[in-house]
Amino acid sequence: MRLLLRRQSNLTPLLAFLLLLPPMAIMAKKDNNHNDAFMPGEPNEARIMKEVRHQLLLLPYYGVFDDLAFKAEGGTVTLIGAVTRPTLKSDAEGVVKRIDGVTNVVNQIEVLPLPPNDDRIRRAEYRAIYGDSALSTRYGFRALPSIHILVKNGNVQLEGSVANKFDYNLVNIRAKGVAGAFSVINDLQIESEQPRP
Repeated sequence: MRLLLRRQSNLTPLLAFLLLLPPMAIMAKKDNNHNDAFMPGEPNEARIMKEVRHQLLLLPYYGVFDDLAFKAEGGTVTLIGAVTRPTLKSDAEGVVKRIDGVTNVVNQIEVLPLPPNDDRIRRAEYRAIYGDSALSTRYGFRALPSIHILVKNGNVQLEGSVANKFDYNLVNIRAKGVAGAFSVINDLQIESEQPRP
């Protein structure tokens, strides 16, 4: 019995460490050489890029728990991001393929797993962020809210944009206050700190 207890006490820290490790997809190096669908483009943006952004934003099931982005090089468009529905991945590829001038679509969109705990965390994060009166009036009443909540295996990643540093910090505090989330990575961009063209 003593040997079993000693083994369990040695395994407990290792198990806790492994459970708290964020998944590689969420912790992967952020690729800043892409265009988020929900972020406004540059005024001199190419026609293909404008059309790709427009078509992705029009997808009917693209929501706050999804993140779509793309890279365009010539006639090749690479789709990246993460979605909760496999149909959204295929729909995104389908609408981009139909754009005039696009010759090839590389679909690297990840379909997030849907375990019950992740769904619970998604709902709790949404309530924590968009349930705040200051945040909901500024960001929640848009057709596509600018703060996107991605959850994979209990780890949360926030994507999108906020107006200022105060909102960035408030979202961060709200997101980290949700019980059950192993980690929160705040990749929100602050619009007031973005260079003007």
